[in-house]
Amino acid sequence: MNGHVFKILHPEAWTQARAGGAIPLSPADVADGFVHLSTHAQLEGTLRAHYPEALELVRVAFQEEGLGAALKWEPSRNGDLFPHFYGVLETAWAHDVVRLHRTQPGQPFTCSSGAG
Repeated sequence: MNGHVFKILHPEAWTQARAGGAIPLSPADVADGFVHLSTHAQLEGTLRAHYPEALELVRVAFQEEGLGAALKWEPSRNGDLFPHFYGVLETAWAHDVVRLHRTQPGQPFTCSSGAG
């Protein structure tokens, strides 16, 4: 998905986001003062680095242009520029939501549309 940035969430966090209207902050988001996002090319590394044991996750896509000046590109893992969002990331801005599944840690995820 060109022109998109992505937030990976546990299913419970997505349920909370839908109920509250905004993506809840992860512990890393709180510690760093911004919402951590990834590009499509960075997703696999993000999944390996931060969700090695997860069997089910939700990938939420946002259009870059819709996030405005609150979206900043800053060096992170391996010096790569990562998208960081400074503000409240509203669920109404979600462009696409996909559930990610796997049966065992270490296996690749498979996708299914419609995470609610």
